[in-house]
Amino acid sequence: MAFRTERAGRGTPPQFLDICQSRLSLLPWTETRTRKLPGINPVEEVRWLIRDDVFDLQMAYRDFLIDSRQEAVFQSLPEGEPVARELLEHVLEAVGRDPAYRIDGSKVTRPDGEQVEVHEMHSLLAVGRLVQEDFCLMKRYRAEHFLVGGVLCFPASWMLGEKMGRSLTTIHEPVTRYTPRIAAGVQRIFDNLRPGRVVFRANYLSYSNPNLHQPRSIDDRRDKNVQGDVWIRVERQTLRKLPDTEGIVFGIHTSVCRREAVPGLDESLTAWQGL
Repeated sequence: MAFRTERAGRGTPPQFLDICQSRLSLLPWTETRTRKLPGINPVEEVRWLIRDDVFDLQMAYRDFLIDSRQEAVFQSLPEGEPVARELLEHVLEAVGRDPAYRIDGSKVTRPDGEQVEVHEMHSLLAVGRLVQEDFCLMKRYRAEHFLVGGVLCFPASWMLGEKMGRSLTTIHEPVTRYTPRIAAGVQRIFDNLRPGRVVFRANYLSYSNPNLHQPRSIDDRRDKNVQGDVWIRVERQTLRKLPDTEGIVFGIHTSVCRREAVPGLDESLTAWQGL
């Protein structure tokens, strides 16, 4: 089912429509290392996943979306099944290091007290109920990596179903800044990833409302000339290669703040958009 942005909030409990962090986890426009495309930087494996001050609300919204709009937020091809299972293993290992989680066999109790029976659902859905990050799974065929699965509760103006099974290049066709040179560089980054190494980048987007669930079809582009109230949306995007399946895991942690709550945001940068 295709959810247009203006309909995305219909039927959604109001407490989920305005989930904002007290501060952004990153200010990617302030540093050359994150501002210059593709802006890839190493990060410690223990910082692969992050839990912030709106964990409870974001996770409740994720539960709602997975329960009520699963066909919009979850997709998996057969080629992605083993990658999804391996991803779940690594997520369980990561949350197991966080004392706020409790793991008892197949039952995981999140920091908000909600319990997830991880082996009673698809591995990607279990991952989507455990942590704030969205995940897209990529596998290499011939010269490029292709999208073979994903749990995407908080899309920033794209739709998982429209991208499934497509290559990195065709996924980014609507992005004018994704030039052939950038595309070749990103493919090299994917090819050179090694298991145990995590890298990240970040982007910055302006929206007229703070809703995290912003699906938008490729033919329904977002108006970037935001007027009136403005919310700043930053995605912390991570990449890691799984050792067994050699799948690439693309993680997305989303933060949203009102524009006036973001320190040092120069007016000249409001037109800058990350990939």
